[in-house]
Amino acid sequence: MTVILRPWTEADLPVLEACNTPEEKKYLGGPETPERLVKRNCDYAHHAVPGETRMFCIDHGGRPAGSIGYWEKDWRGAAVYETGWAVMPQFQGLGIAGKATAALIALLQPEARHRHLHAFPSPLNLASNAICRRAGFVLMGEYDFEFPPGHIMRCNDWRYDLL
Repeated sequence: MTVILRPWTEADLPVLEACNTPEEKKYLGGPETPERLVKRNCDYAHHAVPGETRMFCIDHGGRPAGSIGYWEKDWRGAAVYETGWAVMPQFQGLGIAGKATAALIALLQPEARHRHLHAFPSPLNLASNAICRRAGFVLMGEYDFEFPPGHIMRCNDWRYDLL
């Protein structure tokens, strides 16, 4: 089945809710409050600027299957993009996140204002690290990363050259 990225809308809140379980958020500091999810959903739907920040619902076979996006970040003294994704539990293991990552890179390249796209999965998140490797990201090393605010996590820094 085809994976399509479509711009995030407020109607996509159930995707965030489905990916907000202790199991799904174990590498990201745990589940968020319902109020925080509503705010995040609103931000995703209303703060899209091509070349700066965009969030997408991953559509798989006509059904919402997850989220992916990119946003600007200052990383080690340089302006870069960061990406992140989540796939709903019932769609995991089907290669959806990898296809969505490839689609996101293809979409970002012509509108990019920065050279590099980074992903920061936990070294323990084997699936996300494998997605980075297969998508052509280069492992730059391990770093401490604050996410969510007030919580320090260890992460791998994967970098993709958009040129």
